[in-house]
Amino acid sequence: MPEPIANGTRREIDGRPSVFYDGYWIKWYDPPPDTEAGRTHLIKALTRRLFNHVEHGINIPGFRLKEARQAYERETDPERKRVNGAMLAGALFNRAGDIFTKVVELKAVGVEISPDDPLMRECGQCLLEALDLGKIVRHRSGDEGIDELWGEPFKAFTQPIETFYTSRYVKMAQVMRDIDRIGAAIIDTFVDSSQIVDLAPRIHALAEAAKRKCEILRTDPAIFEVWPAFVVATEHLCKIQPRLPPAPTRAEIREAQAGTRLIQDGTSLVTHIVRARVVMPVSTREYLDRCQQFRRLHLGARHKISGPSDEGLWEGGD
Repeated sequence: MPEPIANGTRREIDGRPSVFYDGYWIKWYDPPPDTEAGRTHLIKALTRRLFNHVEHGINIPGFRLKEARQAYERETDPERKRVNGAMLAGALFNRAGDIFTKVVELKAVGVEISPDDPLMRECGQCLLEALDLGKIVRHRSGDEGIDELWGEPFKAFTQPIETFYTSRYVKMAQVMRDIDRIGAAIIDTFVDSSQIVDLAPRIHALAEAAKRKCEILRTDPAIFEVWPAFVVATEHLCKIQPRLPPAPTRAEIREAQAGTRLIQDGTSLVTHIVRARVVMPVSTREYLDRCQQFRRLHLGARHKISGPSDEGLWEGGD
């Protein structure tokens, strides 16, 4: 039996510097220098990424924080209050970013600001409050919130940059695991289907391209190879045409429509997870349940679909 590989092990894998976490080799990048300027750049990048993946209309400038808070506090309708809370969270994050940017600018001209300075305390408090409100903010798909994204700017503010980057590799391994689980569930669902055939190679292509995409930085030259491969893999799945007899029954038509929609929704879920680079546990669990329901309804429950505790189709390790 080979010795188990410890998390954090680094090696050259297929000519790429890689680090091992929870069964997956992930491309390694040297963390940026742990300076105030580097931290500011990282927080800004994480905040932009956050707003790129959450519901529209909540990227409120920091200078409108007072307005956002007043609107949130006076709203009484629960549904509207949730949206006002999301807008307040956005304003809080932007206010924290504004403060941190100005602190860095002051330090650059020789003004010393200690960690317990009121400005720094306000910055941390804004991030903490935004993190709490972030629980009510939804992903842009409308399916669920993605709390992990709300926590990242706060971690970048409070942790050494190298520690923060280590946490990102752990999350990438979790993302890769869920990509494999979703892919395994889709293949298992249609393994006995007479309508959806030759699906496994397309799912394999999507899973491998998706895992490569989630580990690659946009500044990496490999993005010009990885992103097209991912886009083409998703297109091939979304264009699948069920095989129907010349005179299909209503039940066969319903099965074809439901099966096609299930595959397309699974592809969309993988895309959301890959682009956000964090797990979406609620959406993933609900999708795996839909796979089981489809098989029971249309194909018969001959065997169990891979669930949350299963190993999945692919071995993600060495």
